[in-house]
Amino acid sequence: MNILQINSSARRLQDDGQGSHSTRLANELVAALRAGQPAARLDILDLGQRNLPALDEATLQALFTPAEQRSEAQAARVAQDMALIEQVRAQDTLVLAVPMINFGIPTQLKHWIDAIAKAGVTFRYTANGPEGLLGGKKVYIVLTRGGIYRDQPSDTMVPYLKTVLGFLGMTDLHFIYAEGLSMGPDAEAQGLAAAREQIASLLQGQGEAQPA
Repeated sequence: MNILQINSSARRLQDDGQGSHSTRLANELVAALRAGQPAARLDILDLGQRNLPALDEATLQALFTPAEQRSEAQAARVAQDMALIEQVRAQDTLVLAVPMINFGIPTQLKHWIDAIAKAGVTFRYTANGPEGLLGGKKVYIVLTRGGIYRDQPSDTMVPYLKTVLGFLGMTDLHFIYAEGLSMGPDAEAQGLAAAREQIASLLQGQGEAQPA
């Protein structure tokens, strides 16, 4: 098993356990995965510290400039995205730690998605429609939210992640929900406990994949 853990919170996880709930739960999930497969290799991408660039005009110009005509800066920009794509290709298991920010995913994670979504590289259009080229991976998505949004119209995160990851070929998706984390100490404890129960159930083979 090759695992890529992607932390997208802007908050660090402190040594005393304070800080990012999503990172802490993702760490626990990865630890449980590796306990079952001690030889599993782990790669961690901390988007809160990596600070990937936005998909701006200069980036688009670099992407649409033929490789042999790119400037040194353009070549370096494209190479950065390709390195992220190769990092994903090398894995069979992804663990995404995703806190809700203003009803959506963090900017850091959106920049990563924009970096790896490349026509002709990670997806392509065919006579039968689009085809994702990053299939064959199991993806665990740890969602942390201050309120209760699961299965509600206000939850834009799950539909978006199902759509964009599925478009890239990643359809074996498992969502873990930690909710009510800003609704007081009792609700926080219940939300974290519920997430840990979901993790345990998934790793025992009792969870169901969420198709994109």
